[in-house]
Amino acid sequence: MDKNQLGVQYMQEGNLEEAAKAFYDAINEDPKNPTAYINFGNVLAALGDNDKALNFYKKAMEIDQTAAAAYYSAGNLYFSNEEYDQAKKMFEIALKHGLDTGDNYFMLGLTLMHLEQPKFALPYLQRSVELNEDDAEARFQYGLCLTQFELIDEAMEQFTKCIELDPTHSDAYYNLGVANVFKDNAEKAEEMFTKALEIQPDHLLAGHARKIMNQ
Repeated sequence: MDKNQLGVQYMQEGNLEEAAKAFYDAINEDPKNPTAYINFGNVLAALGDNDKALNFYKKAMEIDQTAAAAYYSAGNLYFSNEEYDQAKKMFEIALKHGLDTGDNYFMLGLTLMHLEQPKFALPYLQRSVELNEDDAEARFQYGLCLTQFELIDEAMEQFTKCIELDPTHSDAYYNLGVANVFKDNAEKAEEMFTKALEIQPDHLLAGHARKIMNQ
């Protein structure tokens, strides 16, 4: 097994220290292999050292300007730092270089939502759900985006599927409650708000909504 594969195995086992050693060895053995730099960056990111991780992703990009995984990983770091314009740029470049994955579409869509561009986010979130049908959070975010266009029935379908995949998703129950208010189904709305509060007793929005309905 080569050092990169060994490092990935260590990461999957949660042994970040051994993973770091394996990727460091991989870099020394083949300094022109972008994968080793990306993997080492992933370890640093997992350890919370985002600045150093970003340097390794940039090194991978210097070696191979088409290394889509480096752009995607950098995009995640920029997103976590709330640098959404930079994140958007990275996810778009990753897509351009062939990273046609549900995760990349999801992160690009989510970034565009944070940039208050739901019109552009919608197709990416839709595609993320098509590629990864069992991703509860992707369905939830796609549902939220649909509500921006008052596509309530379509949004309710996504929130319902989200709950089927993750029965503990309190925000999906809350948003189903809001959707039922729009549909003038007060009884069902209150049921959804109550369910959200059963899962998350400190869910302020659900608590407030149910209080208003009971007045």
